[in-house]
Amino acid sequence: MKTTMKNNGLGKVMGILLLCLLTAMPSTAQTYRLQQLKDSALHNNIAIRNAKYSIEAAQQQRKEAFTKYFPNISGTGLWFNANKGMAQMDINLSEQVSPELAAALAQMLPPEALAALANPMSISMMKNGTVAGITATQPVFAGGQIVNGNKLAKIGEEAAELQLQLSENEVEKTVEQYFWQLVSMQEKLKTIAAVDTLLADIHKDVDVAVRAGVAMRNDLLQVQLRRNDLESQKAKLQNGISIVKLLLGQYCGLTNDDHFDIVPPDMELQNQTLPIFDAEGAGVPLLAEYQLLQKQVEATKLQKQMTVGENLPTVAVGAGYNYHNLLENNRTFGMVFATVSIPISNWWGGSHAIKRKKIEHQKAIEEQQDKSELLKIRMRNAWNNVTESFRQMEIAKSSIEQAEENLRLNRNYYKAGTSKMSDLLEAQLLYQQAHDGYVEAFANYQNRLLEYRQASPMAFL
Repeated sequence: MKTTMKNNGLGKVMGILLLCLLTAMPSTAQTYRLQQLKDSALHNNIAIRNAKYSIEAAQQQRKEAFTKYFPNISGTGLWFNANKGMAQMDINLSEQVSPELAAALAQMLPPEALAALANPMSISMMKNGTVAGITATQPVFAGGQIVNGNKLAKIGEEAAELQLQLSENEVEKTVEQYFWQLVSMQEKLKTIAAVDTLLADIHKDVDVAVRAGVAMRNDLLQVQLRRNDLESQKAKLQNGISIVKLLLGQYCGLTNDDHFDIVPPDMELQNQTLPIFDAEGAGVPLLAEYQLLQKQVEATKLQKQMTVGENLPTVAVGAGYNYHNLLENNRTFGMVFATVSIPISNWWGGSHAIKRKKIEHQKAIEEQQDKSELLKIRMRNAWNNVTESFRQMEIAKSSIEQAEENLRLNRNYYKAGTSKMSDLLEAQLLYQQAHDGYVEAFANYQNRLLEYRQASPMAFL
Protein backbone atom coordinates (compact mmCIF):
# COMPACT_ATOMS: atom_id res chain seq x y z
CA MET A 1 0.00 0.00 0.00
CA LYS A 2 2.83 2.40 0.88
CA THR A 3 4.60 1.57 -2.36
CA THR A 4 1.48 2.40 -4.35
CA MET A 5 1.05 5.71 -2.57
CA LYS A 6 4.69 6.61 -3.24
CA ASN A 7 4.30 5.76 -6.92
CA ASN A 8 1.17 7.90 -7.19
CA GLY A 9 2.88 10.83 -5.47
CA LEU A 10 5.92 10.51 -7.72
CA GLY A 11 3.66 10.42 -10.80
CA LYS A 12 1.90 13.63 -9.76
CA VAL A 13 5.20 15.40 -9.16
CA MET A 14 6.52 14.29 -12.57
CA GLY A 15 3.31 15.42 -14.21
CA ILE A 16 3.55 18.88 -12.63
CA LEU A 17 7.20 19.20 -13.63
CA LEU A 18 6.38 18.19 -17.22
CA LEU A 19 3.52 20.71 -17.39
CA CYS A 20 5.79 23.47 -16.08
CA LEU A 21 8.46 22.50 -18.61
CA LEU A 22 6.01 22.60 -21.52
CA THR A 23 4.66 25.95 -20.34
CA ALA A 24 8.11 27.43 -20.03
CA MET A 25 9.21 26.24 -23.48
CA PRO A 26 8.91 28.98 -26.12
CA SER A 27 6.35 28.18 -28.82
CA THR A 28 7.63 28.13 -32.38
CA ALA A 29 5.95 30.92 -34.34
CA GLN A 30 4.56 30.12 -37.77
CA THR A 31 6.46 31.84 -40.59
CA TYR A 32 4.88 33.07 -43.81
CA ARG A 33 6.19 34.21 -47.14
CA LEU A 34 4.53 37.06 -49.01
CA GLN A 35 2.85 34.72 -51.50
CA GLN A 36 1.52 32.54 -48.68
CA LEU A 37 -0.06 35.59 -47.07
CA LYS A 38 -1.63 36.57 -50.39
CA ASP A 39 -3.03 33.06 -50.89
CA SER A 40 -4.45 33.06 -47.38
CA ALA A 41 -6.08 36.46 -47.89
CA LEU A 42 -7.57 35.42 -51.23
CA HIS A 43 -9.07 32.37 -49.52
CA ASN A 44 -10.33 33.99 -46.32
CA ASN A 45 -10.92 37.68 -46.96
CA ILE A 46 -14.55 38.81 -46.74
CA ALA A 47 -14.33 40.93 -49.89
CA ILE A 48 -13.29 37.87 -51.92
CA ARG A 49 -16.05 35.75 -50.42
CA ASN A 50 -18.64 38.41 -51.26
CA ALA A 51 -17.34 38.61 -54.83
CA LYS A 52 -17.62 34.82 -55.15
CA TYR A 53 -21.17 34.97 -53.81
CA SER A 54 -21.96 37.52 -56.51
CA ILE A 55 -20.64 35.11 -59.15
CA GLU A 56 -22.81 32.29 -57.80
CA ALA A 57 -25.85 34.59 -57.82
CA ALA A 58 -25.10 35.60 -61.43
CA GLN A 59 -24.77 31.94 -62.40
CA GLN A 60 -28.20 31.21 -60.92
CA GLN A 61 -29.65 34.18 -62.80
CA ARG A 62 -28.18 32.84 -66.05
CA LYS A 63 -29.72 29.42 -65.38
CA GLU A 64 -33.02 31.08 -64.56
CA ALA A 65 -32.96 32.95 -67.87
CA PHE A 66 -32.26 29.70 -69.74
CA THR A 67 -35.53 28.18 -68.44
CA LYS A 68 -37.46 30.75 -70.49
CA TYR A 69 -36.69 28.65 -73.58
CA PHE A 70 -38.91 25.84 -72.26
CA PRO A 71 -42.72 25.66 -72.17
CA ASN A 72 -44.55 27.35 -69.35
CA ILE A 73 -46.66 24.69 -67.64
CA SER A 74 -49.44 25.72 -65.28
CA GLY A 75 -52.25 23.92 -63.51
CA THR A 76 -55.53 25.36 -62.26
CA GLY A 77 -58.27 24.06 -60.01
CA LEU A 78 -61.61 25.49 -58.92
CA TRP A 79 -64.39 24.29 -56.67
CA PHE A 80 -67.46 26.43 -55.97
CA ASN A 81 -70.83 26.30 -54.28
CA ALA A 82 -73.17 29.23 -55.01
CA ASN A 83 -76.40 30.20 -53.20
CA LYS A 84 -78.20 29.69 -56.50
CA GLY A 85 -77.46 28.45 -59.96
CA MET A 86 -75.34 30.68 -62.13
CA ALA A 87 -77.44 29.72 -65.20
CA GLN A 88 -81.19 30.14 -64.68
CA MET A 89 -84.11 30.44 -67.10
CA ASP A 90 -87.92 30.14 -67.15
CA ILE A 91 -89.59 28.13 -69.92
CA ASN A 92 -93.32 28.35 -70.80
CA LEU A 93 -94.02 25.42 -73.08
CA SER A 94 -97.54 26.65 -73.87
CA GLU A 95 -96.09 29.64 -75.65
CA GLN A 96 -93.84 27.42 -77.74
CA VAL A 97 -96.58 24.95 -78.85
CA SER A 98 -98.59 25.66 -82.03
CA PRO A 99 -102.40 25.29 -82.01
CA GLU A 100 -102.23 22.18 -84.18
CA LEU A 101 -99.71 20.51 -81.81
CA ALA A 102 -101.80 21.58 -78.80
CA ALA A 103 -104.89 19.90 -80.31
CA ALA A 104 -102.92 16.70 -80.94
CA LEU A 105 -101.47 16.68 -77.40
CA ALA A 106 -104.98 17.23 -75.94
CA GLN A 107 -106.08 13.99 -77.51
CA MET A 108 -102.93 12.08 -76.37
CA LEU A 109 -102.20 13.39 -72.83
CA PRO A 110 -104.36 13.29 -69.72
CA PRO A 111 -105.71 16.58 -68.36
CA GLU A 112 -103.16 16.69 -65.52
CA ALA A 113 -100.25 16.64 -68.02
CA LEU A 114 -101.86 19.27 -70.14
CA ALA A 115 -102.30 21.49 -67.08
CA ALA A 116 -98.57 21.09 -66.22
CA LEU A 117 -97.55 22.14 -69.70
CA ALA A 118 -99.54 25.29 -69.33
CA ASN A 119 -97.50 26.38 -66.25
CA PRO A 120 -94.02 28.03 -66.68
CA MET A 121 -90.98 25.89 -65.58
CA SER A 122 -87.83 27.22 -63.91
CA ILE A 123 -84.44 25.65 -64.76
CA SER A 124 -81.26 26.24 -62.66
CA MET A 125 -77.77 24.98 -63.52
CA MET A 126 -74.19 25.26 -62.17
CA LYS A 127 -75.02 25.92 -58.54
CA ASN A 128 -71.83 24.02 -57.58
CA GLY A 129 -69.10 22.24 -59.40
CA THR A 130 -65.43 21.52 -59.94
CA VAL A 131 -63.15 22.73 -62.73
CA ALA A 132 -59.48 21.66 -63.22
CA GLY A 133 -56.97 21.80 -66.02
CA ILE A 134 -53.32 21.76 -66.98
CA THR A 135 -51.83 23.91 -69.76
CA ALA A 136 -48.45 24.05 -71.48
CA THR A 137 -47.55 27.19 -73.43
CA GLN A 138 -44.48 27.41 -75.66
CA PRO A 139 -43.34 30.87 -76.78
CA VAL A 140 -42.62 30.94 -80.52
CA PHE A 141 -41.72 34.59 -80.96
CA ALA A 142 -41.15 37.10 -78.13
CA GLY A 143 -39.38 39.90 -79.94
CA GLY A 144 -35.97 38.49 -79.04
CA GLN A 145 -36.55 39.08 -75.32
CA ILE A 146 -35.70 35.49 -74.34
CA VAL A 147 -32.53 35.29 -76.46
CA ASN A 148 -31.32 38.72 -75.41
CA GLY A 149 -32.25 38.04 -71.80
CA ASN A 150 -30.00 34.98 -71.81
CA LYS A 151 -27.16 36.98 -73.37
CA LEU A 152 -27.61 39.69 -70.76
CA ALA A 153 -27.50 37.12 -67.95
CA LYS A 154 -24.27 35.71 -69.41
CA ILE A 155 -22.76 39.20 -69.46
CA GLY A 156 -23.80 39.63 -65.83
CA GLU A 157 -21.93 36.46 -64.90
CA GLU A 158 -18.82 37.58 -66.78
CA ALA A 159 -19.01 41.01 -65.12
CA ALA A 160 -19.18 39.34 -61.70
CA GLU A 161 -16.03 37.36 -62.52
CA LEU A 162 -14.27 40.59 -63.53
CA GLN A 163 -15.36 42.17 -60.27
CA LEU A 164 -13.73 39.23 -58.50
CA GLN A 165 -10.46 40.04 -60.31
CA LEU A 166 -10.69 43.64 -59.09
CA SER A 167 -11.33 42.45 -55.55
CA GLU A 168 -8.34 40.11 -55.79
CA ASN A 169 -6.18 43.01 -57.01
CA GLU A 170 -7.28 45.14 -54.09
CA VAL A 171 -6.64 42.34 -51.60
CA GLU A 172 -3.21 41.68 -53.09
CA LYS A 173 -2.36 45.38 -52.87
CA THR A 174 -3.48 45.64 -49.25
CA VAL A 175 -1.52 42.53 -48.22
CA GLU A 176 1.63 43.89 -49.85
CA GLN A 177 1.19 47.24 -48.11
CA TYR A 178 0.88 45.56 -44.72
CA PHE A 179 3.75 43.18 -45.54
CA TRP A 180 6.22 45.86 -46.59
CA GLN A 181 5.15 48.09 -43.72
CA LEU A 182 5.98 45.21 -41.38
CA VAL A 183 9.28 44.58 -43.18
CA SER A 184 10.18 48.26 -42.91
CA MET A 185 9.54 48.38 -39.16
CA GLN A 186 11.40 45.15 -38.51
CA GLU A 187 14.41 46.36 -40.50
CA LYS A 188 14.35 49.64 -38.58
CA LEU A 189 14.33 47.59 -35.39
CA LYS A 190 17.46 45.79 -36.61
CA THR A 191 19.07 49.15 -37.39
CA ILE A 192 18.29 50.36 -33.88
CA ALA A 193 19.92 47.23 -32.46
CA ALA A 194 23.03 47.81 -34.58
CA VAL A 195 23.18 51.50 -33.64
CA ASP A 196 22.69 50.66 -29.97
CA THR A 197 25.66 48.28 -30.17
CA LEU A 198 27.68 51.06 -31.76
CA LEU A 199 26.64 53.52 -29.04
CA ALA A 200 27.51 50.96 -26.37
CA ASP A 201 31.04 50.81 -27.77
CA ILE A 202 31.21 54.62 -27.87
CA HIS A 203 29.86 54.79 -24.32
CA LYS A 204 32.59 52.39 -23.16
CA ASP A 205 35.31 54.40 -24.87
CA VAL A 206 34.00 57.72 -23.51
CA ASP A 207 33.65 56.30 -20.02
CA VAL A 208 37.31 55.25 -20.11
CA ALA A 209 38.28 58.69 -21.42
CA VAL A 210 36.28 60.45 -18.69
CA ARG A 211 37.90 58.33 -16.00
CA ALA A 212 41.29 59.19 -17.49
CA GLY A 213 40.39 62.87 -17.44
CA VAL A 214 40.77 63.39 -21.19
CA ALA A 215 37.04 63.74 -21.94
CA MET A 216 34.21 65.69 -20.40
CA ARG A 217 31.40 63.97 -18.50
CA ASN A 218 28.94 65.86 -20.68
CA ASP A 219 30.02 63.65 -23.59
CA LEU A 220 29.03 60.60 -21.60
CA LEU A 221 25.64 62.10 -20.84
CA GLN A 222 25.05 62.86 -24.54
CA VAL A 223 25.70 59.24 -25.45
CA GLN A 224 23.36 58.03 -22.72
CA LEU A 225 20.63 60.40 -23.87
CA ARG A 226 20.96 59.10 -27.41
CA ARG A 227 20.67 55.50 -26.15
CA ASN A 228 17.56 56.47 -24.19
CA ASP A 229 16.11 57.95 -27.38
CA LEU A 230 16.82 54.65 -29.17
CA GLU A 231 14.99 52.76 -26.44
CA SER A 232 11.98 55.01 -26.95
CA GLN A 233 12.07 54.42 -30.72
CA LYS A 234 12.41 50.69 -30.11
CA ALA A 235 9.31 50.63 -27.89
CA LYS A 236 7.27 52.50 -30.52
CA LEU A 237 8.44 50.17 -33.28
CA GLN A 238 7.64 47.05 -31.26
CA ASN A 239 4.13 48.35 -30.58
CA GLY A 240 3.70 49.23 -34.28
CA ILE A 241 4.90 45.79 -35.35
CA SER A 242 2.38 44.15 -33.03
CA ILE A 243 -0.49 46.24 -34.45
CA VAL A 244 0.49 45.65 -38.09
CA LYS A 245 0.74 41.91 -37.41
CA LEU A 246 -2.77 41.97 -35.95
CA LEU A 247 -4.09 43.84 -38.99
CA LEU A 248 -2.28 41.55 -41.42
CA GLY A 249 -3.40 38.43 -39.55
CA GLN A 250 -7.02 39.56 -39.49
CA TYR A 251 -6.96 40.54 -43.17
CA CYS A 252 -5.43 37.21 -44.22
CA GLY A 253 -7.62 35.12 -41.92
CA LEU A 254 -4.73 33.81 -39.82
CA THR A 255 -5.77 32.06 -36.61
CA ASN A 256 -2.63 32.84 -34.62
CA ASP A 257 -3.25 36.61 -34.30
CA ASP A 258 0.15 38.32 -34.14
CA HIS A 259 2.10 35.21 -33.11
CA PHE A 260 3.71 34.68 -36.50
CA ASP A 261 6.77 35.79 -38.38
CA ILE A 262 7.46 36.66 -42.00
CA VAL A 263 10.30 35.34 -44.10
CA PRO A 264 12.79 38.20 -44.55
CA PRO A 265 12.94 39.27 -48.21
CA ASP A 266 16.10 39.85 -50.20
CA MET A 267 16.69 43.59 -49.95
CA GLU A 268 19.90 43.85 -51.97
CA LEU A 269 19.76 46.59 -54.58
CA GLN A 270 21.69 44.60 -57.19
CA ASN A 271 18.89 42.00 -57.26
CA GLN A 272 16.25 44.60 -58.19
CA THR A 273 15.55 45.39 -61.84
CA LEU A 274 13.10 47.61 -63.67
CA PRO A 275 10.26 45.92 -65.59
CA ILE A 276 9.51 46.48 -69.28
CA PHE A 277 7.86 49.77 -70.18
CA ASP A 278 4.54 49.31 -72.02
CA ALA A 279 4.86 52.49 -74.08
CA GLU A 280 1.90 51.72 -76.40
CA GLY A 281 -0.49 50.74 -73.63
CA ALA A 282 -0.95 47.27 -75.10
CA GLY A 283 -1.82 45.87 -71.68
CA VAL A 284 -4.84 48.13 -71.14
CA PRO A 285 -7.35 45.81 -72.92
CA LEU A 286 -6.22 43.02 -70.57
CA LEU A 287 -7.30 44.99 -67.51
CA ALA A 288 -10.46 43.94 -65.69
CA GLU A 289 -11.51 47.61 -65.54
CA TYR A 290 -11.37 47.92 -69.35
CA GLN A 291 -13.24 44.65 -69.85
CA LEU A 292 -15.94 45.78 -67.44
CA LEU A 293 -16.42 48.90 -69.54
CA GLN A 294 -16.77 46.68 -72.62
CA LYS A 295 -19.35 44.53 -70.82
CA GLN A 296 -21.27 47.67 -69.93
CA VAL A 297 -21.43 48.64 -73.61
CA GLU A 298 -22.66 45.15 -74.56
CA ALA A 299 -25.23 45.16 -71.75
CA THR A 300 -26.75 48.50 -72.75
CA LYS A 301 -26.98 47.31 -76.36
CA LEU A 302 -28.89 44.19 -75.30
CA GLN A 303 -31.13 46.24 -73.01
CA LYS A 304 -32.01 48.43 -75.98
CA GLN A 305 -32.86 45.35 -78.06
CA MET A 306 -34.99 43.95 -75.23
CA THR A 307 -36.90 47.23 -75.01
CA VAL A 308 -37.59 46.99 -78.74
CA GLY A 309 -38.79 43.41 -78.24
CA GLU A 310 -41.23 44.49 -75.53
CA ASN A 311 -43.08 46.53 -78.15
CA LEU A 312 -43.30 43.71 -80.72
CA PRO A 313 -46.07 41.10 -80.95
CA THR A 314 -45.57 37.84 -79.08
CA VAL A 315 -46.70 34.48 -80.48
CA ALA A 316 -47.16 31.29 -78.50
CA VAL A 317 -48.68 27.86 -79.02
CA GLY A 318 -49.92 25.51 -76.37
CA ALA A 319 -51.96 22.49 -75.40
CA GLY A 320 -54.13 21.71 -72.42
CA TYR A 321 -56.22 19.03 -70.76
CA ASN A 322 -59.31 20.03 -68.73
CA TYR A 323 -62.02 18.55 -66.51
CA HIS A 324 -65.38 19.85 -65.20
CA ASN A 325 -68.67 18.60 -63.76
CA LEU A 326 -70.70 21.77 -64.24
CA LEU A 327 -73.60 19.93 -65.94
CA GLU A 328 -73.84 17.24 -63.28
CA ASN A 329 -71.71 14.92 -65.39
CA ASN A 330 -67.93 14.46 -65.43
CA ARG A 331 -66.47 15.86 -68.61
CA THR A 332 -62.82 15.84 -69.80
CA PHE A 333 -61.41 17.26 -72.99
CA GLY A 334 -58.09 18.28 -74.55
CA MET A 335 -57.31 21.26 -76.74
CA VAL A 336 -54.55 22.98 -78.65
CA PHE A 337 -54.36 26.72 -79.12
CA ALA A 338 -52.27 29.58 -80.44
CA THR A 339 -52.08 33.10 -79.03
CA VAL A 340 -50.93 36.40 -80.49
CA SER A 341 -50.43 39.37 -78.16
CA ILE A 342 -49.95 42.86 -79.63
CA PRO A 343 -49.01 45.57 -77.07
CA ILE A 344 -50.86 48.37 -78.84
CA SER A 345 -51.07 50.78 -75.90
CA ASN A 346 -47.37 50.25 -75.08
CA TRP A 347 -46.43 51.82 -78.40
CA TRP A 348 -47.26 55.27 -77.01
CA GLY A 349 -44.51 55.16 -74.42
CA GLY A 350 -42.43 52.44 -76.03
CA SER A 351 -40.82 54.74 -78.59
CA HIS A 352 -39.55 56.98 -75.81
CA ALA A 353 -38.22 53.96 -73.87
CA ILE A 354 -36.30 52.81 -76.96
CA LYS A 355 -34.78 56.27 -77.42
CA ARG A 356 -33.78 56.31 -73.75
CA LYS A 357 -31.98 52.97 -74.13
CA LYS A 358 -30.20 54.26 -77.24
CA ILE A 359 -28.96 57.24 -75.23
CA GLU A 360 -27.74 54.95 -72.43
CA HIS A 361 -25.91 52.80 -74.99
CA GLN A 362 -24.19 55.82 -76.52
CA LYS A 363 -23.31 57.03 -73.03
CA ALA A 364 -21.65 53.67 -72.26
CA ILE A 365 -19.64 53.85 -75.50
CA GLU A 366 -18.32 57.32 -74.74
CA GLU A 367 -17.62 56.39 -71.12
CA GLN A 368 -15.56 53.43 -72.34
CA GLN A 369 -13.52 55.68 -74.62
CA ASP A 370 -12.94 58.26 -71.89
CA LYS A 371 -11.97 55.81 -69.14
CA SER A 372 -9.75 53.85 -71.53
CA GLU A 373 -7.67 56.99 -71.92
CA LEU A 374 -7.60 57.38 -68.14
CA LEU A 375 -6.41 53.78 -67.79
CA LYS A 376 -3.51 54.55 -70.14
CA ILE A 377 -2.68 57.61 -68.07
CA ARG A 378 -2.81 55.51 -64.90
CA MET A 379 -0.42 53.02 -66.51
CA ARG A 380 2.00 55.80 -67.45
CA ASN A 381 1.79 57.32 -63.98
CA ALA A 382 2.46 53.91 -62.42
CA TRP A 383 5.55 53.55 -64.62
CA ASN A 384 6.79 56.99 -63.59
CA ASN A 385 6.32 56.04 -59.95
CA VAL A 386 8.30 52.83 -60.50
CA THR A 387 11.25 54.61 -62.10
CA GLU A 388 11.16 57.36 -59.48
CA SER A 389 11.07 54.91 -56.55
CA PHE A 390 13.87 52.86 -58.13
CA ARG A 391 15.99 55.99 -58.38
CA GLN A 392 15.17 56.90 -54.78
CA MET A 393 16.27 53.41 -53.76
CA GLU A 394 19.61 53.89 -55.56
CA ILE A 395 20.13 57.26 -53.86
CA ALA A 396 19.29 55.77 -50.47
CA LYS A 397 21.79 52.95 -51.01
CA SER A 398 24.48 55.47 -51.92
CA SER A 399 23.60 57.48 -48.80
CA ILE A 400 24.27 54.43 -46.62
CA GLU A 401 27.81 54.14 -47.96
CA GLN A 402 28.43 57.85 -47.43
CA ALA A 403 26.93 57.79 -43.94
CA GLU A 404 29.06 54.80 -42.95
CA GLU A 405 32.22 56.58 -44.10
CA ASN A 406 31.15 59.79 -42.36
CA LEU A 407 30.57 57.88 -39.11
CA ARG A 408 33.94 56.14 -39.35
CA LEU A 409 35.76 59.44 -39.88
CA ASN A 410 33.96 61.25 -37.06
CA ARG A 411 34.66 58.41 -34.68
CA ASN A 412 38.34 58.56 -35.53
CA TYR A 413 38.31 62.35 -35.22
CA TYR A 414 36.72 62.12 -31.77
CA LYS A 415 39.28 59.58 -30.60
CA ALA A 416 41.99 61.88 -31.89
CA GLY A 417 40.44 64.78 -30.01
CA THR A 418 39.77 66.86 -33.12
CA SER A 419 35.99 66.48 -33.12
CA LYS A 420 33.19 67.06 -30.63
CA MET A 421 30.80 64.41 -29.31
CA SER A 422 27.88 66.25 -30.91
CA ASP A 423 29.52 65.75 -34.33
CA LEU A 424 29.94 62.05 -33.67
CA LEU A 425 26.35 61.64 -32.53
CA GLU A 426 25.16 63.63 -35.54
CA ALA A 427 27.10 61.22 -37.77
CA GLN A 428 25.50 58.30 -35.95
CA LEU A 429 22.05 59.81 -36.49
CA LEU A 430 22.72 60.27 -40.21
CA TYR A 431 23.87 56.66 -40.38
CA GLN A 432 20.60 55.49 -38.83
CA GLN A 433 18.52 57.74 -41.06
CA ALA A 434 20.34 56.47 -44.15
CA HIS A 435 19.54 52.84 -43.30
CA ASP A 436 15.91 53.71 -42.49
CA GLY A 437 15.67 55.69 -45.73
CA TYR A 438 16.83 52.74 -47.80
CA VAL A 439 14.35 50.40 -46.10
CA GLU A 440 11.49 52.82 -46.78
CA ALA A 441 12.62 53.34 -50.38
CA PHE A 442 12.84 49.58 -50.95
CA ALA A 443 9.36 48.98 -49.51
CA ASN A 444 7.95 51.86 -51.56
CA TYR A 445 9.52 50.42 -54.73
CA GLN A 446 7.85 47.04 -54.12
CA ASN A 447 4.45 48.71 -53.67
CA ARG A 448 4.93 50.82 -56.81
CA LEU A 449 5.99 47.70 -58.70
CA LEU A 450 2.72 45.99 -57.79
CA GLU A 451 0.70 49.05 -58.85
CA TYR A 452 2.44 49.00 -62.23
CA ARG A 453 1.85 45.26 -62.62
CA GLN A 454 -1.86 45.78 -61.96
CA ALA A 455 -1.97 48.78 -64.34
CA SER A 456 0.00 47.12 -67.16
CA PRO A 457 -0.03 43.30 -67.07
CA MET A 458 1.52 43.15 -70.56
CA ALA A 459 4.82 44.38 -69.10
CA PHE A 460 5.10 41.25 -66.94
CA LEU A 461 4.10 38.58 -69.49
